[in-house]
Amino acid sequence: MDILQQLPSFVIDVFRLSLWLLIIMVIFAPLERLWPLRSQAFFRKAWLTDLIYFFLSGLLPKFLLVVPMGLIALWLRDFVPAELHSHVAQLPLWARFVAAMVVGEFGAYWGHRWLHEVPFLWRFHAIHHSAEQIDWLVNTRAHPIDLAFPRLCGFIPMFILGLAQPSTHQMDLLPLLVTLLGTVWGFFIHANLRWRFGWLEGIVSTPAFHHWHHTRDNLSVINKNYAPMLPWMDKLFGTYYLPKQQWPKRYGIDTPISSSLWVQLVQPFYCQKKPPTQKT
Repeated sequence: MDILQQLPSFVIDVFRLSLWLLIIMVIFAPLERLWPLRSQAFFRKAWLTDLIYFFLSGLLPKFLLVVPMGLIALWLRDFVPAELHSHVAQLPLWARFVAAMVVGEFGAYWGHRWLHEVPFLWRFHAIHHSAEQIDWLVNTRAHPIDLAFPRLCGFIPMFILGLAQPSTHQMDLLPLLVTLLGTVWGFFIHANLRWRFGWLEGIVSTPAFHHWHHTRDNLSVINKNYAPMLPWMDKLFGTYYLPKQQWPKRYGIDTPISSSLWVQLVQPFYCQKKPPTQKT
């Protein structure tokens, strides 16, 4: 412990992320070799770029969220009744966790949907959708702003209901559990796995559900399946699409994205990219 305390926090964070990467790789890499949806090399196109994004995704979004969460804390103090938070705090942990999952999913759904529908936000999200081969590591191919925005949208309803506290000075169990579960599930739904789950696919998101979110087969099937974990959110808002037997034929976007990591990080701030539009 003394050695860890003497190390810079950045070094400790990188070490923890490296351990986390090893654990996730040990789980998903063998599964993708045993039950692959498509035959593709482990070191596929843009693998190294996605590996760098893995570390950026683990280090930067929390810094981007500090100021917005602080402002939300000030707003909640003046506008949300304290009685509401007191009542929620008396609920058992399992009930608060379920509530946090549902309201957090609601916020994350709309945050993700706005990333597709708002042209400025799509500039950042297009990087994630530029992947032409899908596997577990694609989960972290995302601009830091792309990661921070839907996460903030998911936290806001939890803050309003008192299911989480927008403070960076104390451990907050519920958002930590929700974020951890969502992160692990994100690797799963991006995995190159051919598994199907029957009726369960209408309750929890699966690789098939999310792979259709990444398709560019045709305009009639894009902009679907925004929910990170609960597909019935898409059913509720009319964006659900999941054929029983089919899988997407193509992934990616038609708009070219630079292969340079540096260009990918700075280009969204000045380059116009229109989101794909769906046929009506």
